[in-house]
Amino acid sequence: MTMKRHFDEDLQILRDELLRMGGLCEEMLRQAIELLVKREESLLGRVKASEERVNQLHIDIDEHVLRLIALHQPAAGDLRLLAAALKINSDLERIGDQAVNIAESSMYLRRQPRLKLGDIPRMVELASDMVRESLDAFARCDVELAQKVIAKDDEEDRLKSQTFNELLHLMQSDSSTIQRGMDIILIARNLERIADHATNIAEDVVFMVMGKDIRHGAGQGPAEPEPGPAGPEQAEPPAPLP
Repeated sequence: MTMKRHFDEDLQILRDELLRMGGLCEEMLRQAIELLVKREESLLGRVKASEERVNQLHIDIDEHVLRLIALHQPAAGDLRLLAAALKINSDLERIGDQAVNIAESSMYLRRQPRLKLGDIPRMVELASDMVRESLDAFARCDVELAQKVIAKDDEEDRLKSQTFNELLHLMQSDSSTIQRGMDIILIARNLERIADHATNIAEDVVFMVMGKDIRHGAGQGPAEPEPGPAGPEQAEPPAPLP
């Protein structure tokens, strides 16, 4: 097996590891919200068990990326893929942490009288869609889909603010709802942070494919895609860094 072929196979393994980690994070979020709605205590244990797997993947993927950089000294598109993988890995680990936070808040709420959830259901749907679509954009190197994910972040921010305002008004008018309202606010904040991490992943996809950094509104002008990792067969061959 040639060195290039071996490297391409390693890159595909890396992609698969990140997508597996992303799938675990999506499942953690689903279970955390199911705990909120169905109040099944056993779901907390499932979320935390998945967190252990996500944390191990976080370590393994970082080591995998650093090993590939050290052994192959990739350049251009391959190097962008590896740089993006490190950042996506970190964002996925944080999504897992946010799902655990939601599950723990839900555990408190399951023992209390139900309180209106405001826009939480819509926030859940939107955050879940953003995570799934950002990972799809990564898997397919789809810049258009990544940009659609980025465009959805403002709506999640709006829903969070609306939920905050509704719950603050409720807590001011009925002091018995304060603790429950605070936990729902924490859930909304964690959902908004999950959407932020999905946005980060989408921005990394744009960088990976186009070599364009669009974080913080930078690089918004038109640009042609640079040679990059549209798939193992299209990735630029590694070359020594200057």
